[in-house]
Amino acid sequence: MALDSALENFTVVVTNTQLKGRGQQGSKWVSDSFKNLMFSVFIKFEDLKITQQRYLNFAISLAIFDALIEEKIPNIAIKWPNDIMSGNKKIAGILVENNLKGAKINTTIIGIGLNVNQTAFPDALKKVSSLKIENGRDFNLEVLLKNIISKLKMNIETLNSKEFKTLETDYLKVLYKKNIPTMFKNSKDVLFMGIIRGISNDGKLQVELEDEILQEFGIKEISFL
Repeated sequence: MALDSALENFTVVVTNTQLKGRGQQGSKWVSDSFKNLMFSVFIKFEDLKITQQRYLNFAISLAIFDALIEEKIPNIAIKWPNDIMSGNKKIAGILVENNLKGAKINTTIIGIGLNVNQTAFPDALKKVSSLKIENGRDFNLEVLLKNIISKLKMNIETLNSKEFKTLETDYLKVLYKKNIPTMFKNSKDVLFMGIIRGISNDGKLQVELEDEILQEFGIKEISFL
């Protein structure tokens, strides 16, 4: 749609059935039909630099986080870069695809998958949950979607107003495993202990190692155990 026509800002496309769901770095997103939220949002920016992309990630993940807090979902946290967790189980994934113009982000399409009323998942997905599993009730998908979009609009307004520190502070407050000794595995399958301390200027995860050296990791360079 974005290639063929001029889209209105915050155009939303929703599907009830997804056959080829995509996640970060080519991973798959699997979802039962008519039970979850699967949608994409188109946003156009006037002045968002590529170097400020991490604040866009903060704004998006915080929108979902805030909406789920209102639904009283327990132990919600944001797992870097933008997965939404309930305890140690993933309930939402986000895929951000930017269209660049020079040194700026011109438009972005945000793909969001949120496990809502699904209660059974494939055996291979062991660390996955849903709002119904965590809260014990059915959710109205349309009402939930509207609330997430409302939160997203507010956070994008904060982003456009250059209130980057606000977004960063709010994100770091709810970052999964921050300041907690955690076991990780790097891209070479080497296990190590570290403590998440923050996010670098280029959006990498900052982990303090046992020798107090702060090391930065990109997506797929590190995983949680």
